[in-house]
Amino acid sequence: MREGEVRISSGCAITGIIDKKGIRFDGSDIVKSIALMHDRSNGLGGGFAAYGIYPEYPDFYALHIFYETDKAKLKAEEFIDEHFVTENCGRIPTRKNAGIVEAPQIWRYFVKPNVAKILLSGHSEDEYVVKCVININSQDSGVYVFSSGKNMGAFKALGYPEEVGDYYMLERYNAYSWTAHGRFPTNTPGWWGGAHPFTMLDWSVVHNGEISSYGANKRFIEMFGYNCSLQTDTEVMTYLFDYLVRKQGLSLKNAAHIIAAPMWGKISKMEQLDKEYYTALRIAYSSALVCGPFSILLGFTGGMLALNDRSKLRPLIAAETAEKVYFSSEEAAIRIICDNPDRVWAVDGGKPIIIKVEGEV
Repeated sequence: MREGEVRISSGCAITGIIDKKGIRFDGSDIVKSIALMHDRSNGLGGGFAAYGIYPEYPDFYALHIFYETDKAKLKAEEFIDEHFVTENCGRIPTRKNAGIVEAPQIWRYFVKPNVAKILLSGHSEDEYVVKCVININSQDSGVYVFSSGKNMGAFKALGYPEEVGDYYMLERYNAYSWTAHGRFPTNTPGWWGGAHPFTMLDWSVVHNGEISSYGANKRFIEMFGYNCSLQTDTEVMTYLFDYLVRKQGLSLKNAAHIIAAPMWGKISKMEQLDKEYYTALRIAYSSALVCGPFSILLGFTGGMLALNDRSKLRPLIAAETAEKVYFSSEEAAIRIICDNPDRVWAVDGGKPIIIKVEGEV
């Protein structure tokens, strides 16, 4: 991976900020933080996830959708009208930015599932929405639902992340939790849908690294109705968390220990209870183990999870103040928006850090 004659040894950048009390703040700091790591990206993708941005529609799923053509939009809206009740919709506001070109139509719909359709399907409300989103995204129709959670949203594009933040005017949004990504793709194409974050319901993942176990992970997760169609390995990580936590009922900690499980040699030297715990997880969910170098930030309603691969082959730094917790690929990207944190440390390999806000969000 080269930019000119300089080797980018761990390209891609991620950063995240979460307020411990769920107090919302605008997107200026997250854009400033990710912009500092400009050289980790190459202009082939940038994006953000924000939680708490739609307090006027807290019980509605916010569908953010890319359309390539008017015909694609008409067909998708027919599907939405058949399967959902729409409270409000319109274009997502943007401003001109010289770095953002060939933009699709970008629309937003606040919807609730059609109750009769849910009863006929036999699914829960969340599962019904997942099935609908996968159905739309699986069609080669010029339509891509890139965000589908409640009171949250993803904003992404083909460009540098600071250009994307300016394009979507993120300083106008207020959220209690933000994540951001600057992309440097090495073996997958750069396109609007391939930019991070990848989402499903209120899960969102930004990722620095490469999933060498993608084939096995993809085959595993597609047995349960998911469809990896977005031409990038990171998509599977989002579906793994959704499957393990929402569908299997595991804790976030359990899911992280499956995805970044210790090696068998290390497990064999553990105390008996730990040995039994990790052995059970590895046997039961062997195909959900993610191999290769990675650092990720997982956003979810009311919190954020930070996770490194078990060998810590990608950088991930954490910092904390009385009010906020920060994560980033580089310490400098934290200090540019928080010059004097109470503490700074490196996230350990395979050991998740989970932050949940106080009170109700």
